[in-house]
Amino acid sequence: MLPQTRMVMAGLLTAALLVGSSRAADLTESLKMGTPDIKSAGPLAFGPDGVLFVGDRQAAAIFAIDTGDRTPSAAGPFKVQGIDDKIAATLGTEAKQITLNSLAVNPTSGRAYLSVSRGRGPDGDPVLVRVDREGKIEEVPLKDVKFSKAALPNPPQGKGRQDAITHIAFVKDRVYVAGLSNEEFASKLRAIPFPFTDADKGASVEIYHGSHGRFETNSPVRTFVAYEINGEDNLLAAYTCTPLVKIPVTQLKAGERVKGTTVAELGNRNSPLDMIVYQKDGKDFILMANTSRGVMKITTENIDKIEPITKPQRSTAGLIYETIAGLKGVKHLDRLNKDNALVLVQADGGSMSLESIALP
Repeated sequence: MLPQTRMVMAGLLTAALLVGSSRAADLTESLKMGTPDIKSAGPLAFGPDGVLFVGDRQAAAIFAIDTGDRTPSAAGPFKVQGIDDKIAATLGTEAKQITLNSLAVNPTSGRAYLSVSRGRGPDGDPVLVRVDREGKIEEVPLKDVKFSKAALPNPPQGKGRQDAITHIAFVKDRVYVAGLSNEEFASKLRAIPFPFTDADKGASVEIYHGSHGRFETNSPVRTFVAYEINGEDNLLAAYTCTPLVKIPVTQLKAGERVKGTTVAELGNRNSPLDMIVYQKDGKDFILMANTSRGVMKITTENIDKIEPITKPQRSTAGLIYETIAGLKGVKHLDRLNKDNALVLVQADGGSMSLESIALP
């Protein structure tokens, strides 16, 4: 029998399910015209009414930008071959001179947005591009746009700056931000109200990592989704080497130390890249892209009853999953609609493609 769970946030449906149109109008009105001082374009997430949230790791800040993209695009599948070459050409450079950092689908229009670094290394120029189903690529303006900004306190310095923001998501009226701080218990989750107020220091997160056989406080969440379990809002967070942890949202208070519950060990020598929640045949699943373990379809069945992992594990444990053999080289993914996902794929180290797939 299925536990009494339901999906709270799943990519494309976030704005439609969680924010009313009148509320969305209020949120866009909170943005002010100007030129955001974005230093790097990293993790992306969409809120209501075409508002795009951009994680800026170098500035340790979250930007909310009104894309003005509120007209639904034509229906049909995505299939854009050589997307990296085409984006590079649009920007007047070569594919080897850009990095595609993140992917998000605008739930209002159905268009895809990618954050890009033009130039290699931390000094690459930040760029946002959008792509429609016909393959049209255009740069998203970052000058004279409506925006707002939330700066994160106590970010890590030096090489750790790249982990200042590892993943973001908009859920209900908050932007959830995962990453590291410069504090002793460095792993952080923050819940920033939107319209933005000052970001607080966030909650420090401790987890038990079965494949490492120890508790950890300095490993950042790599990707997460929001999921409701028996009426309680949780984040399902994935870490390097790949524990999956549930964390109640009510515990994410400034200055608190939160202990997550490890519900799965999905394999070491691997880092999760992106994950979404979807429903198939009346059941909820997680689809997770990984660096070295392919794309996993993870069941959420009995997630409320599963025995927490609190002892060392030599193999996988907890929630059951299967690897989707037909999905290889997936670098990023997001929910496109209730039946499809959008994936950024790089086959055998070659050029990349942006394409829609049926949810397995």
